[in-house]
Amino acid sequence: EDLLRAKKEQLADVLKTLPWVAVIDQFQHWIYTNPGHNAADREEAFKLIYTRFGHGFSNWDGLEKEFANVWQKQLHLFEVPFYYIEYAIAQLGAIAIWKNYKENPEKALEQYLEALSLGYSKPINEIYETAGIKFDFSVGYVEELVTFVKDELQKLG
Repeated sequence: EDLLRAKKEQLADVLKTLPWVAVIDQFQHWIYTNPGHNAADREEAFKLIYTRFGHGFSNWDGLEKEFANVWQKQLHLFEVPFYYIEYAIAQLGAIAIWKNYKENPEKALEQYLEALSLGYSKPINEIYETAGIKFDFSVGYVEELVTFVKDELQKLG
């Protein structure tokens, strides 16, 4: 029972985290490419970006000011700019490996171990390729991986 609950929570968290990472990454790109912005510009930009990537996860009715500044909770923006996207890159890679494992466990494990053996000696796209997955963040590929996660979550009941 606890294992089932933990699996469901993990998969649901993936589905919430990926859009938030996209929001934060896009927002910090906006911040650095618009150096003359002010607080009002920042609030408006965040609202637009959040609506694009994170729409539907939370209801901010009556909390508009808080919503416009919720990005401030993400300390990565202040402490390690442009690092947060790494979480999505790693998560999407893990999902793709898991998907491969569900399709062909032996081959997926072999490719995964081969990729691990490369360490940091190759560029990330080559490591992903060695693992049998794509280094691809296109809408179509991300949708494919998200659909896989949703299907696995649904199987859990």
